[in-house]
Amino acid sequence: MKTINKISFQDIESIPQLIKDFLNQKIEGFEEYTFSLDHFKKQLHQKQNSFTSAQREILAEALEDQLSGLKLSLSQRQNLNDLKLQNTFTITTGHQLNLFSGSVFFIYKILQTIKTCSYLKEKFPEFNFVPVYWMASEDHDFAEINHFKTENNYYEINEKSGGAVGRIQIADTFFISEFEKEFKDFVFGTELILMLKEAYKAGNTLTEAIRILVNRLFSDFGLLMVDGDSKELKKQIKDTFKDELLNFTLQKTSKEKVEFLTEKYGKVQVNPREINLFYLTDTRDRIDFNGNKYIIVDKNIQFTQEEILDELEKHPEKFSPNALMRPVYQETILPNLAYIGGNAEIMYWLELKDYFTEINLPFPILIPRNSMLFLKEKTLGKIEKLQLKIEDFFKNFTAITNAKILDNNEILTLLQDKENQLIHQFSELKKAAETTERSFGNMVKAEEIRQLKSFKRMKKRLLHAEKIKQNELLERLENLFLEVHPSKNWQERVYNFSVFFADHGYFWLANCLEEMEIEESKLIILAI
Repeated sequence: MKTINKISFQDIESIPQLIKDFLNQKIEGFEEYTFSLDHFKKQLHQKQNSFTSAQREILAEALEDQLSGLKLSLSQRQNLNDLKLQNTFTITTGHQLNLFSGSVFFIYKILQTIKTCSYLKEKFPEFNFVPVYWMASEDHDFAEINHFKTENNYYEINEKSGGAVGRIQIADTFFISEFEKEFKDFVFGTELILMLKEAYKAGNTLTEAIRILVNRLFSDFGLLMVDGDSKELKKQIKDTFKDELLNFTLQKTSKEKVEFLTEKYGKVQVNPREINLFYLTDTRDRIDFNGNKYIIVDKNIQFTQEEILDELEKHPEKFSPNALMRPVYQETILPNLAYIGGNAEIMYWLELKDYFTEINLPFPILIPRNSMLFLKEKTLGKIEKLQLKIEDFFKNFTAITNAKILDNNEILTLLQDKENQLIHQFSELKKAAETTERSFGNMVKAEEIRQLKSFKRMKKRLLHAEKIKQNELLERLENLFLEVHPSKNWQERVYNFSVFFADHGYFWLANCLEEMEIEESKLIILAI
């Protein structure tokens, strides 16, 4: 494996402008929440002053309980103990409980979290930094997480859904035998199959499955996994949940930021609700307020104000944060400095800055995660043979394809020459027309537009004709694009990690970690 290129997010057209502006510190009020050592120094001070010893004890005890069924490494044990110390902080990433981790970027964001902790330890040796994976165990959209894809197959499970996905017990294990057929002959196929069988044993919950899998992959790196579906942890955020039920504070205080982001960038990732909480029973349902009572949507359950506050006091585990409240919950219970997430995640975190200020909670540094792309030497050879660059596949590839089809085309050259002559001739005509009556000048301009449209139609028709004539070249370009972008998407959003692990095992993980960028968000392209 070798690195071919590292492309800054600033140079990739499809990266949202909001993310580029955030990284360039062009969004007012967020300049100090980008990656820099000075910003981390400030965060260390803020979090140290706001996160108590009692909170540390609760967190350490909860994690001891949650991780008790796993074989922990020495570094994990050390990190658990260190969490009780006032000089220990976390760097966190979060993700859904996708089947067998889902798409491979799940692996990349965890590796970046791990490497960021190592980097910070070098820069601030007097502090400890613990990598944390926050499991989105309370999400209820099972269809989003019940599958994964390899190069040759699509795997999924079917289970009863509707409630918190982490609580779903695995019964459908048919996909394991199918996976075994695909990977049994690979160098590290047996390792993958054992991972799958251990994690997705019938009777395990999806939370247990992901915890087992992630521990198998990352225990030696000291990674700790946090399940927010916990009564003890939720006790710490009861006051915030109570305020949300009574005063709708998140929606009110984020209104200005939401309007600003909508006006400048077109839309926000998640729109705040009046109440940004769900109620957990056998299903997970929104809590609404009708002006008199609290309604559990789609359930025959209602609460008066007194009743719902009593329910929160006695059973905080039944109240579940939505996508916008979840970051608040995370930052309340962790001594966290930074969150590493995908572009969409970073975009909805930005809505919350004023709310964090309102409830006196330190807002973390936000780090858009790196992307990675692994290409076969054969694919790289095809790209070179067609005199293309890998960067071309992250630009407007339709325009690049059209340019390649019309490269050195004599008819196009002739058309462009004649079009330039026409523009020159009309320039002279327009100057002359200025000396006479206005309607004549307008007629000249209209005629120029009409004739230039004819050239535009001819060039479009020429491209169509050349695509038919050079069908083989067009097909090669289209197939090559699909090798770089399977299913016309970024590779990391399509394939499962097993595609790469099967041939290279833990060396692949180590190589990803080594090549991972820390100080700048980039697309890292490697030959495999």
